[in-house]
Amino acid sequence: MSQHLLMIEDDARLAQMVGEYLGQSGFELSHAGDGQSGLLALQANAPDLVILDLMLPDMDGLEVCRRIRSMPGAVAQIPVLMLTAKGDPMDRIIGLEIGADDYLPKPFEPRELLARIRAVLRRRGEGLNSVSKQLRFGTLEIDRDARTVSVGGQVCDLTSYQFDLLVALAERAGRVLTRDQIMEAVRGRELDAFDRSIDVHMGRIRAAIEVDAKDPKRILTVRGVGYVFARQQD
Repeated sequence: MSQHLLMIEDDARLAQMVGEYLGQSGFELSHAGDGQSGLLALQANAPDLVILDLMLPDMDGLEVCRRIRSMPGAVAQIPVLMLTAKGDPMDRIIGLEIGADDYLPKPFEPRELLARIRAVLRRRGEGLNSVSKQLRFGTLEIDRDARTVSVGGQVCDLTSYQFDLLVALAERAGRVLTRDQIMEAVRGRELDAFDRSIDVHMGRIRAAIEVDAKDPKRILTVRGVGYVFARQQD
């Protein structure tokens, strides 16, 4: 069965080209030309992944992403790959902060788009098929089958990518990891050493699981190296 993708993009020709290319790899692509129609399409037939352009005629992609993440149930957890302006890191940072799972600057090569889609969906599938169900660290519980994180019984709000980052750290508790090692663990490929999006995600994860995100006890920064997930219990 083919996987269903929704592309929210006002450039109809680009959407048609992407649809034809992805169709050759077994994906089914639906297209919405603006944010409002995209949100309606998403609720009517939830896709496996959303390709979301930052610049839309009625509302920007950041607002669309915010609304997706505020929707009830499983719809809020649908992976979002955001298309951003080339060379504008602020767009990427803001997109990641509000819940996008990945980003791709325009213009892009269709092959790279396909690779990123597969990587995001693979992470989701690996999480769903994980053998070990739960990781527990004091009041922090990570359920890899349900893909949920809770602290003291309260469910934390994390994107699918942030969930995978947390699992990658927790599975290696006590081991210091560089940013590249963390991102390679969840994406399966080496990334640009200057890509700082990992720091944005870590800030969001800390805000969700730490008592005080400014004085973290679980995810610690090792200056000049990366991050470590502390073994200590609450």
